[in-house]
Amino acid sequence: MSYYIAPRFLDKLAVHITKNFLKLPGVRVPIILGIHGRKGEGKSFQCELVFEKMGVEVTHISGGELESPDAGDPARLIRLRYRETAELIKVRGKMCVLMINDLDAGAGRFDEGTQYTVNTQLVNATLMNIADNPTDVQLPGSYDSTPLHRVPVIVTGNDFSTLYAPLIRDGRMDKFYWEPDRDDKVGIVKGIFEPDGLSQRDIEQLVDTFINQSVDFFSALRSRIYDEQIRNFIYQIGFERVSQRVVNSLEGPPEFKKPDFSLSHLIESGHLMVGEQKRVENSQLVDEYNRLNRGRNSQSAPPAAIPTNQPSNNGGTKGATPNGFHKQQGANTHLTLETQEQVRQLLAQGYKITIEHVDERRFRTGSWQTCINTHIDAESDAISTLESCLAEYSSEYVRLVGIDPKAKRRVAETIIQRPNGKN
Repeated sequence: MSYYIAPRFLDKLAVHITKNFLKLPGVRVPIILGIHGRKGEGKSFQCELVFEKMGVEVTHISGGELESPDAGDPARLIRLRYRETAELIKVRGKMCVLMINDLDAGAGRFDEGTQYTVNTQLVNATLMNIADNPTDVQLPGSYDSTPLHRVPVIVTGNDFSTLYAPLIRDGRMDKFYWEPDRDDKVGIVKGIFEPDGLSQRDIEQLVDTFINQSVDFFSALRSRIYDEQIRNFIYQIGFERVSQRVVNSLEGPPEFKKPDFSLSHLIESGHLMVGEQKRVENSQLVDEYNRLNRGRNSQSAPPAAIPTNQPSNNGGTKGATPNGFHKQQGANTHLTLETQEQVRQLLAQGYKITIEHVDERRFRTGSWQTCINTHIDAESDAISTLESCLAEYSSEYVRLVGIDPKAKRRVAETIIQRPNGKN
């Protein structure tokens, strides 16, 4: 089976790898290439195809390896794999690269609920150190003055805006946003369905029918076509005999005839998959659970008793809000019209809102803390909770954060109060 390699992808990867193995006088070459884009567009698989075509050997690191109960282990792992890859280049005399998959999942910070650990900081610092000194990468507790061979580092991810900004700056990381166009999708899908006898016209019609779907949708669609045959096989031999027939069977593995790969059948199965996607998107059971849980908490554990007629720092009186803060009664005079308009715009665009605070000492390190335990999607709740946060943390910084719930990333961060209530 011959898979399709997108020309733009091949060009970008080949240039970056080759450039790092050349000595270009007076030219600073970034050691890291960051490939980012939507989920399921085949970033890692396209990399593997390019590596195979160019005869490049790969040392892999998963984003899941970038956290550990022992501080410093992930950073040491990166340094160790980098040095091992440099040794492979020296011993085997061929191109080798270090590849870190899903870097943002292991080292990124998506929202206030993502814990920023010592390991996360060390991973970012280690990658920056490698980018700045690619021939001098040392292991903790030892030092070897022999220069290493440069090792191109390829990292993949969905949203690099969640990474530490100095790491992804130009000069350290060369960035490539991968979004396959229609021609790329047609080529990739043609490779997926090559053994099934679909014509070029059928492939194009299939892609055009599901043009907004990612590449992995079509791979999953091909796999789903076999479900009917497997279902018939299970009912034919009985549920009780499936295990002994499939695992270590003396009869050999079961054989299946070629399924129905007609265009109409593929489109019908594709629409069923799209329907399942929409059910997941529309269920929002987590949001419902959080709302119910917040309501129970507010009933069972009310905030500390404060007389409703007690004056607040900003004038007026206070009362308890559903989020556990003390709400100022009367006009919201100290929330500027500009902030209220920003709240409306964020909610109108389908984003959700959260609020964070930090004192003057922690402000310098960026150690913000959330004011609420959920995201807000209603204007009235947002305005009242903002008022409560401003009053509760009048001597601290308070900022408004807009979050895209689909992409799970921040779209806006605005400081709306500085210490001593300065807006």
